[in-house]
Amino acid sequence: MFNLLLFTLVGVGAQLVDGALGMAFGVTATTLLMIGGLGPAQASAAVHLAEVGTTLASGVSHWKFKNIDWKLVAKLGVPGAVGAFIGATVLSGLSTEAAVPITATILLAIGIYVALRFSVRPPAVADARTTPHTARFLSPLGLFGGFIDASGGGGWGPITTSTLLSRGKTAPRTVIGSVSASEFLVASAASLGFLVGLGRESAGNLLVVAGLALGGVIAAPFAAWLVSRVPATLLGTAVGGVIVLTNAQKLFKSFDITGAVTVAGYLAILGAWAALLFYAWKRSTLTPAEAEGDFTGVELAVENELTEPAVKRER
Repeated sequence: MFNLLLFTLVGVGAQLVDGALGMAFGVTATTLLMIGGLGPAQASAAVHLAEVGTTLASGVSHWKFKNIDWKLVAKLGVPGAVGAFIGATVLSGLSTEAAVPITATILLAIGIYVALRFSVRPPAVADARTTPHTARFLSPLGLFGGFIDASGGGGWGPITTSTLLSRGKTAPRTVIGSVSASEFLVASAASLGFLVGLGRESAGNLLVVAGLALGGVIAAPFAAWLVSRVPATLLGTAVGGVIVLTNAQKLFKSFDITGAVTVAGYLAILGAWAALLFYAWKRSTLTPAEAEGDFTGVELAVENELTEPAVKRER
């Protein structure tokens, strides 16, 4: 009973992050499970099996709210499923000792990316409800995102959602809805890959899967509340820092790094994290024009000043 409660709390934490940012359920849950002592392959298998249910529910919800571009789902999700299957079988073939530093490195890199992405250059905003991107762009993105997601225990959202939003050609609601729907294909393919690679061991953590799924359901309404209260820039930077810090600890332990080097490493991470959090907080207080660093707001003001006298004369 205690273990079910523990894994439910992991699911709650991961869903709070994912519901508020539209990404990072897998990264957060895998990181927390590995801290709890679960092996990389077992943690990733449990997370992806739980995601089969959560992503299906998420996809149906987005479909009802008309947030999905099915062409985007197909062009991104099918290559993503292929990459996820390959990534799962690769991770399953590694020993626990060899997999820990590899998975921790991937997760640490994703954590750095998330922290920088939300603090330095937040996602762009567009209005198009269908994507203009072709399969030539989406297929490699999906293949890479699926492989990293399965082999690293997460990363589909941080890689695909952030990339598509950064292009600024598709409405955020369509990007998030379509990526969420396509993740069902990725999670299913990854689960199949772990079943092939790990056999019955991939289904041996049903308690973990149940806890993650239960926690995700419980946290969903709180995540909706959180996203309306905390700026995404600040929350994304905070989550990225946590992922970096925890996986750095895994790497220090894997390579037997101790003493002054470890202390210096932690201090450097904490210092950079604090600076990014402060920068993200400052950005959250700016207007969109100020945050973009352009003069759109100034140009509109000048234009209004120039046109207002003419309008008055016409009257």
